[in-house]
Amino acid sequence: MAPEPEECLHLHDIARCTTPGPAGRARLRYTGPTLRVPAEVFPSMRIALLSFEYPTETGFGGIGTYTWYQARALVKLGHSVHVLAGATAATNLRTSEHDGVTVHRFRSDGPVIKAFDQLGRARLWWTKNRLQNGWSMYRGLATLLDRHGFDIVEMPECGAEGWIINHLSGVRTVVRFHSPARLIMGDYDVRPADITCCSAVERLAMSGADAFTSCSQFLADEVTTKLGIRRPIEVIPNGIDLALFDSEDQIDVRRQFDLPARRPIILFTGRIEPRKGIELCPEIVGSILERHEVAFVFAGRDLFGYMANTLLPSVQRRQLKGSVHYLGEVQLPVVRSCLRQADMFLLPSLWENCPYSCIEAMAAGKAIVCSDQGGMPELIRHEQNGLLARSGDASSYIDQLDRMIGDRSLRERLGAEARRTVESSLTDVAIAARSVDHYRACLEARR
Repeated sequence: MAPEPEECLHLHDIARCTTPGPAGRARLRYTGPTLRVPAEVFPSMRIALLSFEYPTETGFGGIGTYTWYQARALVKLGHSVHVLAGATAATNLRTSEHDGVTVHRFRSDGPVIKAFDQLGRARLWWTKNRLQNGWSMYRGLATLLDRHGFDIVEMPECGAEGWIINHLSGVRTVVRFHSPARLIMGDYDVRPADITCCSAVERLAMSGADAFTSCSQFLADEVTTKLGIRRPIEVIPNGIDLALFDSEDQIDVRRQFDLPARRPIILFTGRIEPRKGIELCPEIVGSILERHEVAFVFAGRDLFGYMANTLLPSVQRRQLKGSVHYLGEVQLPVVRSCLRQADMFLLPSLWENCPYSCIEAMAAGKAIVCSDQGGMPELIRHEQNGLLARSGDASSYIDQLDRMIGDRSLRERLGAEARRTVESSLTDVAIAARSVDHYRACLEARR
């Protein structure tokens, strides 16, 4: 077979969908195997990424991290990239530029926002958040479309950025699945009515999109079976800029936080909440520290006071050889310094998609013990680049940590292979290139 010409791009077969689009136009979607389309069809695109979360002002979690890396990688590939992000208070559209990315922040005010505020009185907090965010995104994007005429707009489902945009704007849109409310809200203390209403708003946003991506096959399957999405979902994992990650300055975390000088560190980073498996940690930490002279280090936001009220008191009652330390909520550079200087990384989550906490631990070359649930086995292959423990089973985590603590060569081998996994398949530019193929297919489907 003759080699494929370099000037051609991978695209999917195109199929017409009878779902009506904006202004009554027929929507198009694509399915099937790969075909070849000349690169000159869409040589360079004007791309908008929408996300309320975006560092630093609203950089709360993985969606903001993904958007930050994705925007910069798309610029590296030669595209014009704008990010429309949220703000911590009502503001007119304000614009800045960072690393070639044009960043706009906007948060609406006025009677519509005030009307949605009334939902808070009924304790429909998540629903209020989605409705207000989607309204703000619609108003902000309308202004930007007049100025820039984007070819494609990508947004997360979480946040319902597209509940109006995907039905009224007429622009081609891609919804990326991260953590749909219906799949995760049961882990939080919220009203059933809030789960129902919030899920409906997110579902409305999904229903108007031209195409979908997901950061893991697990999540794509969950969305298909539990949310009833019947159209194709392209699985594209999250990516990371290794050059930037490797070049970041470090602090001496042992000195800054008065950690033991010689004890191996087992690190947990992320929100201190049940979905992250924190309720397994008293048993895991207590059992390990009774037998091993190691230091457990926790870093992350603790809205519910679990560390002070539960975990720390539970281990202080036991006779320990090692120690446990809570750093509180720290800035991202501190988290990454902790990752580089830790010996092992613990991720006992009960539900995960494609978490940056794990990807960054892999990039740092750390030995990882994580759950066998959700999208984790798509990142961590048991015995090859980390160890998997049974989800929700503290004794399984204890067994795997025992192995790692007692075998330094195992830690080094797994950590090195984790790093190689990132280098071979999770770099930011490689992931962005896959996204570009998907964007181009979406555009070609609507030509």
